[in-house]
Amino acid sequence: MSIPRIAIIGRPNVGKSTFFNRMLNKRHAIVDQQEGITRDRIYGEMEWCGHNIKFIDTGGFIYDDKDEFNKSVRTQSNDAMEEADFVLFMVDAKQGVMPNDKILANSVRKSNKPCLVAVNKCDQYDSDHLAHQFHELGIKDIIPISSLNGRLTGDLLDEILKKLKISYNKTITDKKPEIRLAIVGMPNVGKSSLTNALLKKERSIVTPIAGTTRDAIDAQLKWYGSYINLVDTAGLRKLAKLTDKVEYYSRLRANSAIKNSDIVLILIDAVKGFTRQDKSIVDEVISNGKGLVLIVNKWDLVTKNSSSSKIFHQEVTRKFKSLQHYPIIFISALTKQRIHRVLEVALDVYARTIKKIPTKKLNELLKKLLNKNPPQSEHGKQIQIKYVTQVSIEPTIFALYTNYPKKIKTHYIRYLENQFRENFDLEGVPIIFSFRKK
Repeated sequence: MSIPRIAIIGRPNVGKSTFFNRMLNKRHAIVDQQEGITRDRIYGEMEWCGHNIKFIDTGGFIYDDKDEFNKSVRTQSNDAMEEADFVLFMVDAKQGVMPNDKILANSVRKSNKPCLVAVNKCDQYDSDHLAHQFHELGIKDIIPISSLNGRLTGDLLDEILKKLKISYNKTITDKKPEIRLAIVGMPNVGKSSLTNALLKKERSIVTPIAGTTRDAIDAQLKWYGSYINLVDTAGLRKLAKLTDKVEYYSRLRANSAIKNSDIVLILIDAVKGFTRQDKSIVDEVISNGKGLVLIVNKWDLVTKNSSSSKIFHQEVTRKFKSLQHYPIIFISALTKQRIHRVLEVALDVYARTIKKIPTKKLNELLKKLLNKNPPQSEHGKQIQIKYVTQVSIEPTIFALYTNYPKKIKTHYIRYLENQFRENFDLEGVPIIFSFRKK
């Protein structure tokens, strides 16, 4: 049986994201007193009584067609209900029944999905009676809980399993492990548009307003037998330009997505070109040892000729020489131009990041390189590199044993890197040389 999906829906600020974070036992969704922090669907998995459950956190439901954000958030909420096996309708015990609760209750009943009402903010026993007022919503099962302190959340999970008729035996799945692809870049470069284009559905909310995406949004797809987890992230600005704490936490989520990914897709704006902020994002990805693909989006907006992409490529590698070792793709998320290349190239890079090069081949190459161009002596001391072996994948680390590890010059390390890349097909993979005392 596949993992059951539970959609958490409700008005803004009833505690959906607080509950979601408690279930996952980590701060996955951004929580703040300000309304409308969550906008897209956010997925997270937890285990209860030996069974895996997937929760879907959604944005706060407001019935207002004049506001584009509210309309989009409402669409995301409805989509979550459609794909879910169970609907957890959350309300606020202290505020009582509100007009938007009644509209949402009507949608829940029409969905014909198993559901229950979680009356949140019943932090103590003497507030449980507040749950009775919600019977007017016309949904039979009502449970008082506290997302903040976890009160009665275990009873709630038991009731969900009971309603879904799930046995308490753990399901063993024979599914291939997922490859995690994080999509990062500056605000408004088209990260959410690319996510939607790859999934062929509106998974992330897209508007011309910078900062629309706040959390790191997970989405799953299957590509020629490979299971891929796409992570759409908030735009990465300079820390000095972050205006509020929500934006600050959005950046933390994006940084976390980079660290937890297998491959990072860095989007840049074809119209703006490669900027200093783009360079700092590339630096961050390479320093984390993650496989990297640079994607130039909005290529349809550039006036070009047959050599435009070549000139753009040369300009990028001139500004950041290391990028000559990483693939660059020119796409348009809007017109779907060359979209198929994104996953093709990303999976090629992933295959290289998990490649283990035989020690024999490494030492054969090292011997040739040392005969052709040995490291420079210093103060009459002859530097000898005796042996090399690959000690790690993800990141790819080569250990080189030498008599003077600290005396190897930067230009010589660069020479070794270029030769290793040329001989072992390491495009898109950051490589680290660790010089050790023999």
